[in-house]
Amino acid sequence: MDQENTNLFEFAAFDELESEHIAAPRYSYWKSVWRTFFKNKFTVGVAIFLLFIIAFALIQPTMSGYSPIVTPNINDASLKFVKPCAEHIFGTDHVGNEVFDAVWAGARNSIIISFVCTGIIMLIGIPVGAVWGFSKKMDRWMIEVYNVISNVPFLLLAMILSYVLGAGMRSLIITMTCTEWIFVAYFIRTQVMIIRDREYNMASKCLGTSTWTMIVKNILPYLISVIMTYISREIPSLISYEVFLSYMGLGLGTTNASLGQSIAMYTSYMNGYPHLFWIPVSVLAIISISLYIVGQRLADAADPRTHM
Repeated sequence: MDQENTNLFEFAAFDELESEHIAAPRYSYWKSVWRTFFKNKFTVGVAIFLLFIIAFALIQPTMSGYSPIVTPNINDASLKFVKPCAEHIFGTDHVGNEVFDAVWAGARNSIIISFVCTGIIMLIGIPVGAVWGFSKKMDRWMIEVYNVISNVPFLLLAMILSYVLGAGMRSLIITMTCTEWIFVAYFIRTQVMIIRDREYNMASKCLGTSTWTMIVKNILPYLISVIMTYISREIPSLISYEVFLSYMGLGLGTTNASLGQSIAMYTSYMNGYPHLFWIPVSVLAIISISLYIVGQRLADAADPRTHM
């Protein structure tokens, strides 16, 4: 009987590595980020709406062929100042052009400029700020550079660069990024200084880890949510900058469509035809607010504390 029971069992091999294995579910940071983001149905709805608006703004001007310097209906008085209707969705302006086409052509340029400028600013500002916050030697002279640049009036600098470089998308991008990167760098520098002297960074330094490896591995991953929060404010802010500069005549010039140019052009018709002014302003507000809501929610989802 004992022999029969013995045959029912066998000894398991001992594996030291397997014995130290901790059973836990696999964790993916970015999967957790997207899971947290998609939990909020309102934000998902805004994100879908925003993607549709951006896609429409990028595609529609290529189909309409709108140009601010072409006025095909200037001699036909019946096509001027037509109020919004089924045939003319946003109405027509003082020269008979479709306001719908003008607004989306301007929105396209504003979106492209804001995203390109944000990319340039972040690509320069984040690495410079990370090294700046970690290196005490670099901090001594970079803080002086920051003080000089931050005290130069932006509008004055924009006027000088606009005069030197001329109007156009390339010159406007240079104008909007030439100083803005230093503010991103200073912001990142402040965040890096908060965590650079923590115990694990001191231990890495004692073990001979290179400065750049510590920045990339130990510091920047902790700043993802902070960086995304900054980006969520930066893109709408840059759209407003572009509109303001175009409104002041320092932007894309008269040969390129712009929301700022449309707002400036239609301001004089506020009394008799207020829709000409409020339509581009409303489109600008919708794009800016949607970008901020989606960016802020994505920043919250990127915060590791929301994954607990």
